[in-house]
Amino acid sequence: MPIQKQLERIFVRLNASLYRVSGGKLGGRVGQAPILLLNTVGRKSGQRRTSPLLYRQVGDRYLIAGSHRGAPTHPAWVLNLRANPEAEVEIGKQTIPVVATELSAAERETAWPQLDAIYSSYADYRTKTDRTIPLFALTPRANGAAAPPSKG
Repeated sequence: MPIQKQLERIFVRLNASLYRVSGGKLGGRVGQAPILLLNTVGRKSGQRRTSPLLYRQVGDRYLIAGSHRGAPTHPAWVLNLRANPEAEVEIGKQTIPVVATELSAAERETAWPQLDAIYSSYADYRTKTDRTIPLFALTPRANGAAAPPSKG
């Protein structure tokens, strides 16, 4: 495994641990952009996978981008959500069961300005890659907890 990939995994684990211990006070923001922890089920491993992600709350939904910093491939969590759209998000000290819906082209056009407003690097990521960066709306499941008040 390349050293960059190893370092990325260590950072993700550290960020998630700090986030959980502090209720999101540590590792809970990048500049003005809030971070949530997305928990998916690995499509190959069946294991729980956690990804710290920037998000924008719009109503009761959380918008997230599969930007992978403009890399030519999708992050693993995108493939995991496509295989199984039921997931959980951790925001602060709350864990919320959600269902993911990948946004259509028209919905992406409406959502990008909302995401760019919290994190301007998204525009740069879109120019770095030939792939369409997928956007997802995470909606609390009917049997899950209610969405917390917007923090971002």
